[in-house]
Amino acid sequence: MRVYLIQHGKAKSKEEDPERGLSEEGLHETRRTAEAFGRMDPEVYVVWHSGKLRARQTAEIVAEALGIPKRIMEHSNLAPMDDVRIVAKELEGSGHNIAITGHLPFLSKLAGILLTGRDGPEPVQFRNSGIVCLELGEKGWNLPWAVTPDFFQT
Repeated sequence: MRVYLIQHGKAKSKEEDPERGLSEEGLHETRRTAEAFGRMDPEVYVVWHSGKLRARQTAEIVAEALGIPKRIMEHSNLAPMDDVRIVAKELEGSGHNIAITGHLPFLSKLAGILLTGRDGPEPVQFRNSGIVCLELGEKGWNLPWAVTPDFFQT
């Protein structure tokens, strides 16, 4: 089972857009990363998002690129400061590949708790529109790969 942690794309400033939707650069980078991700055929069952506009927009772009545009779900425990242990427990019982589009520090703390069992030092560096792949194997969680939009230059 794999979990793909995706930090939302770059957002507009609060002054420009109080809802903080994706900026043009954020849209472009997210599309570029999502298209490359889709070509990997990761067999994602569902894309969870926090409900914030920038995370939902990122989820929509990712789901479209994966060919699962109707399998997007707002998840109530993905806000930036939510307790990652709730989601970690849910993931371990899922059995499906799941993509999560969300925010920092939540995503980095979730990666930390899955990889090390602690929410202490965060072992993974995130970037807007980047993807961190975590895999649950016989010996626990590991990190097979991580990628940023810069990797997919166009």
